[in-house]
Amino acid sequence: MRVTTVEEAPVVAGVVQPRQLIVTLYGLYARDDGGRLSVAALVRLLAGLGVDEPAVRSSISRLKRRGLLAPDRRDGSAGYVLTAAAREILDDGDVRIFARRRATEADGWVLVVFSVPESEREKRHALRTQLSRLGFGTAAPGVWIARGHRAGEVSDMLRRLRLDGYAQLFRGEHLAAGGLPSAVRAWWDLDGLRDLYAAFLDRHRPLRARWSRRRTPDQAAAFADYVRLVTDWRRLPYADPGLPLHLLPPRWNGVRAAELFAELADRLAEPARVHARQLIAGR
Repeated sequence: MRVTTVEEAPVVAGVVQPRQLIVTLYGLYARDDGGRLSVAALVRLLAGLGVDEPAVRSSISRLKRRGLLAPDRRDGSAGYVLTAAAREILDDGDVRIFARRRATEADGWVLVVFSVPESEREKRHALRTQLSRLGFGTAAPGVWIARGHRAGEVSDMLRRLRLDGYAQLFRGEHLAAGGLPSAVRAWWDLDGLRDLYAAFLDRHRPLRARWSRRRTPDQAAAFADYVRLVTDWRRLPYADPGLPLHLLPPRWNGVRAAELFAELADRLAEPARVHARQLIAGR
């Protein structure tokens, strides 16, 4: 069960773009087959999600232009394979989405201090975007902060995108006498994140109720629900800095959202996989 977050339009009111679904499908079902899916298989998979063939082909073209998919024809069958960059992004996303952990006091903090010349402002934008995706908050201009367990991820990101020449990494502890919870609220938009979790819970609590009444899993329904669930969820672990609970507002709803995702994923993943393999095989 693997997938990633790729910079995309946000999910609004539970509506997702076909290209977001395609990324999820590649993450969940393509890597065991060498990272390839045929166009025909993609059309069948997306049809089960209510996406028509022209939209599938248009979305594939967009992902190709972004360097995530490459054409791959085999035995007269047109298809697309994950690029090396896409594979690395997907691999990075596995732990964040399916096995993420919350930071502890022992993790300390990691600081990224960067300076990018105005003549290279596109790289500055890319760096800020990636730091935000990794859950960093802004402590001061050019100074971004996260819990120390993000150090490996940010180091890998800087190397992969060749941005390491613009940034310095520091590890440390918070030494001030107090005020850390209020500082955390200044560094991260926790109110906005809480709203995202609330929307996720509102959208998917009915799914829990619906599947709790089923005695025999409907594989086609499990596939459709699971792919949409993962697509909706996968951006949230990137938006969440993973702070210890004592630094977060009381009754933090991100805990309930994570529990709901894990419960539904445990119920839906296997019947969804069986149905997906049948569609990929053309059955």
